[in-house]
Amino acid sequence: MSAAAPQPLPPGDDVARMVTQARSGSADAWGDLYKRYAPAIFRFCRRALPAKEDAEDATTEIFMKVREKIGQYDATRPFSAWLYKVAANHCWDMLRRRRVRQDLETGGEIEEMPLEHPDPGQLDRMVQQQTGAGVRRALSRLPARARMALVLRYYSDMSYDEIAEALGVRRAFVGVLLLRARHQLREVMEGKA
Repeated sequence: MSAAAPQPLPPGDDVARMVTQARSGSADAWGDLYKRYAPAIFRFCRRALPAKEDAEDATTEIFMKVREKIGQYDATRPFSAWLYKVAANHCWDMLRRRRVRQDLETGGEIEEMPLEHPDPGQLDRMVQQQTGAGVRRALSRLPARARMALVLRYYSDMSYDEIAEALGVRRAFVGVLLLRARHQLREVMEGKA
């Protein structure tokens, strides 16, 4: 066996190789997948959940689920998309279990919220002016479903179909949910809520 370092594969092939090896039980491959994706999954969880400790616990639990369910991964889709879907479902389940939800099913005041579209440029400028902690604080003040919808769309770049599946709503409702969530976020950041 030679001591030469293996030639690096293109990023997609590298992930495919790690997933294949992880499916075969390679602890090194699991470690490599964790090192590659854990920081991004933690950031996702930190935005979706109310406390840092929750995000830390969720990150660990998500990777335990991924290891347990790796056989369900469809290799024709990007691994990161599947991983974020597992993460989104896990965070949403945590929020439901803790009854933190004050969303469209339980909060009548949201039903009466106007559907005016906030100026996207104005919201973008406000978000850019805030620190990471400021944005997290603003997101934490939103109802759980609104927070999850924004995190899934803008931080995880999920499609409307993926968001609908993760949140258990109809695809047609995702646009309304995002519109209301952006409106709520703008009000929180302007100090109106």
